[in-house]
Amino acid sequence: MSRDTSFYYSFLVLPARKRSAIVAVWDFCRAVDDAVDQVVPEPAPEPALEPALEPALSGVLSDAARARASEQLCGWRRELKDVYEGAPQTTQGMALQPFVREFGLPREQFESLIDGVEMDLAHARYATFEALTGYCRRVASTVGLICLEIFGYRDPRSREYAVNLGLALQITNIIRDVAEDLRNGRVYLPAEDLDRFAVSEADLQAGQVTPAIAALLRFECARAHRYYEAAAAQLPRADAYSLVAAEIMGAIYFEILQRIERRGYDVFSERVRVPRPQRAAIALRVWLRALARRTLMHGR
Repeated sequence: MSRDTSFYYSFLVLPARKRSAIVAVWDFCRAVDDAVDQVVPEPAPEPALEPALEPALSGVLSDAARARASEQLCGWRRELKDVYEGAPQTTQGMALQPFVREFGLPREQFESLIDGVEMDLAHARYATFEALTGYCRRVASTVGLICLEIFGYRDPRSREYAVNLGLALQITNIIRDVAEDLRNGRVYLPAEDLDRFAVSEADLQAGQVTPAIAALLRFECARAHRYYEAAAAQLPRADAYSLVAAEIMGAIYFEILQRIERRGYDVFSERVRVPRPQRAAIALRVWLRALARRTLMHGR
C-alpha cells in the first residue's frame, strides 16, 4: 500500500496482524475496482458542432472494452469463491485467504462489492440520490463492514457507523472526482440534483465554477456532512478505541471535504488532496484523542 493513499496513515495505528489483514483486504478490493477503473474509454470523436453544443462526455467504453472488464470481474468472482472454498490463484487472493478464516470476514460483503463495481459497466448516470446510494453502499459501505470485523467491535451499532462512514467517504470521493469521472464518461452527481440547480453536463465539462455549480456542490457537500455526523452519532463509546483507524480515515476525508469548501468548490483545476504531513498530523491527533478517551473510561 502506497503512502500516497489516504488510508495509509489510518492503518499505522493497528497491531501488525490487523494491519496486514487490512492491507490484504484493501489490495483485493483495489484489484477488483481496477478491473473497471483502468479500462480506458474510447477517444471522443472530432467535434462536428460548435464546442458549446458538443456532448459533455470525453469518451465512452467500447463494447470490446466493456467485455474485457466484465470478463475480469467474472475472474474475480471465481477468485473470491476460491478464497473461501479452494485454492486462490492471484497474489491478492492468496494474501487474503488466511485472514478470511482468522477474522471471519463476510463473503457476502465482498460479493456486494463486486456487484457495485460491475454497476460502473451498466450505469454511467444515476437519476436519483436514492439510486446512487445503492451504488455507494456496495462499493464503500461493504468495505467498511469487512474492515469492522478486523478492527473488532462489541456493539451492533458499530455496523451502522461503518455503513454511514462509508457513504460519507464515497460522497466525498464523488464530489472531489467530478472532473476525472467526466473524462471517463461518468457523472455520479444525481440527475435530479443537476436539474434542481439548472446545471447541465456541458456546464460541468466546461470546468468553471459558476454560481449554479457552486450551489450544486455546496448541496452535495452538505449531504456528505450529514453522513459524517450520522456516523459520529452512531459510534458506540465502547468501540471507539477499536475503531480509531476508521476514525482517522474519516478525519482525513473530512479534511478533503473542507478543502473543497474552502476552495469555493473548485474541483476542476486540480485534484483536491491533503498533503502527506497533514495526513500524519490528523492521524496523530485522532489517535491521541482516542487514547485519552480510553484512559478516562478505564480510570472511572
